[in-house]
Amino acid sequence: MALKVGDKIPNFKTKDHQGKDFDSQKWVGQKPLVIYFYPKDNTPGCTAQACSFRDQYEDFTDLGAEVIGISSDSEQSHQKFIAEYRLPFILLSDHNKIIRKLFGVKNDYLGLISGRTTYVVDKSGVIAFIFDSTSAVTHIPKALEAIKNLI
Repeated sequence: MALKVGDKIPNFKTKDHQGKDFDSQKWVGQKPLVIYFYPKDNTPGCTAQACSFRDQYEDFTDLGAEVIGISSDSEQSHQKFIAEYRLPFILLSDHNKIIRKLFGVKNDYLGLISGRTTYVVDKSGVIAFIFDSTSAVTHIPKALEAIKNLI
């Protein structure tokens, strides 16, 4: 069942792009989060989305928020993706798609491609906004507007 606005994000643990343990509970209560699920590193749409978040990352951090990207790619793939495009935010590996299932992110294109969904989460871990669209670059202005509405 998909999470909806007003739900608290589930607790999850995984590895970040540096191979370090990531625990969602360490972030809840610290700052608002923009958690975006995307299909795959180094594909045209996902690269455009990541670079758009990169280009406006300071706008998010100036408002006190952190951006976190999640895909099923490996830590090594994320490291290369970050290095090639100078991405300043966290990328998490969801190898077995457990986190995607916890959030209820649906697949696109007849179930063939992992879905692209962005969640804006307030400081207490409650989902304030959800945007689900295959149009990669439209997620950034929607997420930024939602963060501004939290402040």
